[in-house]
Amino acid sequence: DAGEAGEAAGPVVSPDSAATISGTVAFEGAPPAPETIDMSEEPTCAEKYTEPPTREAAVVSDGRLANVYVYVKEGLPALDFPTPTEGVTLDQDGCHYVPHVLAIQVGQPLIIKNSDGILHNINTQPTKNRGFNISQPVEMETEREFSTAEVMIPVKCDVHGWMEAYIGVLDHPYMAVTGSDGSFSLENLPPGDYVVEAWHELYGTQTQNVTVGPQESAEISFTYSAEMAGRPVPLGEPLVLHGGHEHGR
Repeated sequence: DAGEAGEAAGPVVSPDSAATISGTVAFEGAPPAPETIDMSEEPTCAEKYTEPPTREAAVVSDGRLANVYVYVKEGLPALDFPTPTEGVTLDQDGCHYVPHVLAIQVGQPLIIKNSDGILHNINTQPTKNRGFNISQPVEMETEREFSTAEVMIPVKCDVHGWMEAYIGVLDHPYMAVTGSDGSFSLENLPPGDYVVEAWHELYGTQTQNVTVGPQESAEISFTYSAEMAGRPVPLGEPLVLHGGHEHGR
């Protein structure tokens, strides 16, 4: 994960003091019914599915919520975290972005891949970074990077309106995205007092204060529910770039 990538570039925190914050994101109540996507006009993508494809806005399994971006928001000392040289891939496969939510560091290579071999248009809509809007008409890869921390950057495809993803960019490695089991782990932290935030595209943000000492492990949990749908989801104000191209939501 991103923490391991940061460590691989050179340990910033001594192993005899490194701490861990881990936990789960739970979901209470009935999640919304999956929204089916009509891909009949894109048979290349449609044939990749044995079941009708659905949007990934709320993925709940056994009371756990996936695609939640969890990260250290406040409390880190002023350390120089190395930029991982290994890239993070955003694939377009079956007319879906994989992964749906992606964690990456400032300056780390973002490898945008087209596995479908049909036209995709990757349109990022940041507010702090300079956006990009690139076309990939065939199976290919394009590399980009972000210069500034930003939570979150929406990604759209102008060709397939149902395609969407979110990219969280930080200047440190302490971030994770929950999988189907709702779990996350932020490892190799310097001891300290932290604000940890969870971000979800439908249900908004939550924060918790956590204190960890040298070699300590802290367990925390976040709980979302269907009633939280519609709460404000921080994506920043639209940024109008020179030339009149507006990036924003």
